[in-house]
Amino acid sequence: MFRNSKFAYGITAIVTHWLSAIVVIGLFAVGVWMVELTYYSAWYKTAPHLHKSVGILLLAVTLFRLFWRLVNPKPVPEANHKLWERQAAHIAHLAIYVLLLVIMCAGILISTAEGRGIMVFNWFELPGFGPFFENQADIAGDIHQYAAYSLIALVVIHAVGALKHHFIDKDATLLKMIKFNRG
Repeated sequence: MFRNSKFAYGITAIVTHWLSAIVVIGLFAVGVWMVELTYYSAWYKTAPHLHKSVGILLLAVTLFRLFWRLVNPKPVPEANHKLWERQAAHIAHLAIYVLLLVIMCAGILISTAEGRGIMVFNWFELPGFGPFFENQADIAGDIHQYAAYSLIALVVIHAVGALKHHFIDKDATLLKMIKFNRG
């Protein structure tokens, strides 16, 4: 039930997938909103702190998801999936993970460029090691932003693909990532 089977995703994969999806969309929305904040906004310090804290926790969840993916079987694709669809899905999933890791590493480089650590909800501090290269915060900021927009575009394509499988192809692709109990 917690682990994947040959025919279905387990609870662990389903919950971490949807949790990650909600957090990614939320972090993107907050990121777009917070870059417009002024020094005099009540959220000027709070929003970045929350964004960083949630981002670090998402990094932990993403690393767990990658580990979980390695130690669990992947459900077999539906019989009606064409080769190009399976290849496109594989490339899209790989790109999503790469973009997530790039975004989070860039975020860490932005936040630690001056040597300060990142306090995560006042629970623990991710240490800062100072700058690794010239203009680290600016370069990492650009990478963080462009990778985030690329990720959201890919997430939309991923969602459209899942909906296409559900409503047009009428197969169980989306149901594998929604339903907990399957025979």
